[in-house]
Amino acid sequence: MAKKKHKLISFRVILSILTAVLVGYVVYQNWPDMVETFHHLGETNIFVLLLLVPEQLFMYYACGQIFFSYLKNQKNVREFKPTEILLISTELNFVNHAVPAGGRGGLAYLTYRLHPFNVSAGQASFLYVFRYAVTTVVNYFQALVAIVVLLMLDMIPPEAKWIIPVSLLMNFGVFVGLSLIIYVASSKRRIEFFSKTISSLTNSVMRIVTFGRKKAILRRDRVSNYFADIHESVKIARKNKRYLKQPLTWGFVYSFFEVATYWIVAISLGRPELLPFILVGEAIGSVFDGIVPYGLYELGMAGVMIALGVDFPTATIVTVMTRVFTLIFTIITGTGPYYKVIRGKNG
Repeated sequence: MAKKKHKLISFRVILSILTAVLVGYVVYQNWPDMVETFHHLGETNIFVLLLLVPEQLFMYYACGQIFFSYLKNQKNVREFKPTEILLISTELNFVNHAVPAGGRGGLAYLTYRLHPFNVSAGQASFLYVFRYAVTTVVNYFQALVAIVVLLMLDMIPPEAKWIIPVSLLMNFGVFVGLSLIIYVASSKRRIEFFSKTISSLTNSVMRIVTFGRKKAILRRDRVSNYFADIHESVKIARKNKRYLKQPLTWGFVYSFFEVATYWIVAISLGRPELLPFILVGEAIGSVFDGIVPYGLYELGMAGVMIALGVDFPTATIVTVMTRVFTLIFTIITGTGPYYKVIRGKNG
């Protein structure tokens, strides 16, 4: 027992050090942007920028409610307090920024964090994908509305009309991807086939990489149980669609406040008219959010805004300043709660 506890403490120490190194790396990578942001502070309305504090906190809370407004309908899941919803969402946001793994670090942390509340790994995965699906769909809806407005006002340059088919194509791709996930998760037979395939493929690669020293890294029964949990969550959601009403509503709220972060920065720079451009850039940039390291998201967003006719300095300043402010706010609000959990003093 003492040996097991010692191993657990060692793992927590290693994880704490690793996280600190990763946060340091993220800060180092963003240091030039931080310096540039400091130089541009004189161009902003500081009182408008201060609105980012309550706006970000409420955005975290709305993100958490996408998960927890659904979980409250599940049997055996322990009730969440409002403060817990905000804290877990803040920690999750911190992990997604600190671990440059395209959102996969966040999924692992959410699974670990929700375990004491009797939420299985499959349920956590379902909620994570569901949140991404909701916010992505809402982002594209907002972008299509913005494109219509820009077309009506004739504010899209002729050379930027390619943005319209690209947006529609990406929209279609997202729906195809989500439909495929639902298709696989809706059938036990398909889940069994998928579990067998992914287990065999992963273990084969592991044997090749380790020259046969490691025979297997995934147990098929555990993989099957994991996907069976997801299947059960999908089945419950399809049977009780009313459970999805509140998460969808919170998804709309969260997506609006995510865009509002950029808009507040734009307003502070005296450019409130940039909202529709931000909406389109946010939608296309959000595709990268779940699959690539932090940073390319904003790069894609700035690129889209420039293509739509926003001048290069303004587009880059808005995206860079927003990234820096959200990164600093994330580190300030998330570091304490995260390390409290890692030390085993929370959850």
